[in-house]
Amino acid sequence: MGRVGADGMGASDLAGVVKRRLANVLLTGERLAGPEDVVRHLTAVQSQDYAPALWSLGQRSVTDGSAPDVTAPDGTTPEDAVHAAFQVGRILRTHVLRPTWHFVLSEDIRWILALTAPRVHQLNAYYYRQLGLDDAAFAQSQDVLVGALAGGAHLTRAQITTAFAAADLPTSGLGFAYVLLHAELDGLICSGAMVGRRHTHALLAERAPAGRVLSDEEALAELTLQYFTSHGPATAKDLHWWSSLTLKNIAAGIALVGDRLEHTEVDGLKFFSAPPTTPEPARAGPSPRLHLIQGYDEYVVGYTESKRLLLPSGPARAGAPESNRFNLLVLLDGAVVGEWKRTL
Repeated sequence: MGRVGADGMGASDLAGVVKRRLANVLLTGERLAGPEDVVRHLTAVQSQDYAPALWSLGQRSVTDGSAPDVTAPDGTTPEDAVHAAFQVGRILRTHVLRPTWHFVLSEDIRWILALTAPRVHQLNAYYYRQLGLDDAAFAQSQDVLVGALAGGAHLTRAQITTAFAAADLPTSGLGFAYVLLHAELDGLICSGAMVGRRHTHALLAERAPAGRVLSDEEALAELTLQYFTSHGPATAKDLHWWSSLTLKNIAAGIALVGDRLEHTEVDGLKFFSAPPTTPEPARAGPSPRLHLIQGYDEYVVGYTESKRLLLPSGPARAGAPESNRFNLLVLLDGAVVGEWKRTL
């Protein structure tokens, strides 16, 4: 399956894994043309904290060649470009992959939901039962949502609460949150355009009327290949965490696309990745190198088994934060060594 030890990565070359991973998650190398290109490359980007998630996409995309904290001549920043794409629905925000929000493209949302939503429903089943939410409650709530959102309406949570109250449905707390989450996983609703700083929901059929539809096998192969291309080198258990799919699913996915991947044994773990398309020196950039990222960046949340690669070594370990107070992390050559705080 693939090539073993490609690009000179030896049995203990963790630094090589980190260097390639930084390039594949787009923290080093050339930025992509726009935020949609970043989401397309990463497939899904965790975004439960909206403003920091804008930073993640902005620092990987180009707006007049500026950094994410630099204002372009027209007064915009890369974060503004991400928000603009979100407002018009080119980038959507919904619960997918795991029980949290992710940015996904309108063209991809349907096949990703079809593949991963059943597993997220299984993960949520305990809470559904504890909150007294059964099939009848979900069916009723979805009828109310269709009635309230039909015709292109984008409603805030407060407006949806009013509609739910009239139908004697949950209007606050976890019950309300899980009803909306269930509707997102079922592909009924997704993010609408923000009203000021308030998020809204809209009908997915109206917000993204067209999109790719894949068979189960095609979707599994697509997700597997895209993950190891954008997040690799990574392990099967890393993909298991990131996607919520079972290890049996992951093994099947790797079998489907194994001839398009390379793998190597490093520190007792098998890492998979897509072969690089550009020379490693051009992708890696200079060292030492600092990055300012948000705590839920894909470079952090995209892994579980190999997450220890984020730990610094040597003197840098003394400066590593014990907690993520500000949800903003400083990377030194791919290792977490500190925190930062942004003041607008």
